[in-house]
Amino acid sequence: MAIATLGIVGAGLMGSGIAEVAARSGVDTTVCELDQRALDIARQRIQRSLERGRSTGKLSDEQVEETLSRIAYSTDVEDLAQSDIVVEAIAERLPEKVSLFETLDRIVRDDAILATNTSSLPIIEIARATKRPEAVVGTHFFNPPPVMRLLELVRSVATSEATMETARSFGEQLGKRIIVAQDRGGFIVNLLLIPFLTHAVRVYESGFATREDIDEGMRLGCGHPMGPLQLLDYIGLDTALFVCEALHDEYANADYAAPPLLRRMVAAGWLGQKSGKGFYDYPERVAR
Repeated sequence: MAIATLGIVGAGLMGSGIAEVAARSGVDTTVCELDQRALDIARQRIQRSLERGRSTGKLSDEQVEETLSRIAYSTDVEDLAQSDIVVEAIAERLPEKVSLFETLDRIVRDDAILATNTSSLPIIEIARATKRPEAVVGTHFFNPPPVMRLLELVRSVATSEATMETARSFGEQLGKRIIVAQDRGGFIVNLLLIPFLTHAVRVYESGFATREDIDEGMRLGCGHPMGPLQLLDYIGLDTALFVCEALHDEYANADYAAPPLLRRMVAAGWLGQKSGKGFYDYPERVAR
């Protein structure tokens, strides 16, 4: 099935980023969020991103206007009823995702695909809330979606081959490189990434090395675009903590346990770039 219409539930960084990518690729997209203010922020975020593309010459005036014309905004999930695929991009809380999928299952067409943009939660636990578990798939986009080329598709034990083929085709339509993971905690990327990040925190909190030397070591010694502590600030320390807990619950392996310092920083509200303070300070974020 060719994807012509996309519904997105959740207008945060991921939801608005996915909407921009889809609309730029010619897909008519509706972004749904219960809170009108969150929708307004998403609209502004997408407009700013497109304006940056225009100012740098990456997008023409026509491309910007066409992209904006393909995105609709709604506070009513019923407006997603005719979508070919609906991508859920709400907070990483399983009960809320399950409740949403129960609702979407009642609303959208019988032949529509339901996708969850989770980075660690079990797809089958979400799929079983529907009467179409074979049509539920994980679509793990990476932040920011307009820049990051990777799309990690996650197949549950119930996901059909037809659903996987359509999801892959949709991802390629958006210009993404596809990798496929089984429905296990962390999938591919976070399963490998989280132990690296948590070990960097432990090295820092033990006093073994400064934050700057840890990050410089991995940037200059291993060719990483940013160091692990910088990356944690970028991801969001609260998000990293959530993924740690999900992986530790899944595998009961100490490699995935959250370091005490990470927990204390989240408790203090030091969440990284989005809060203005993490392992580094971001005064320009506070100024906003």
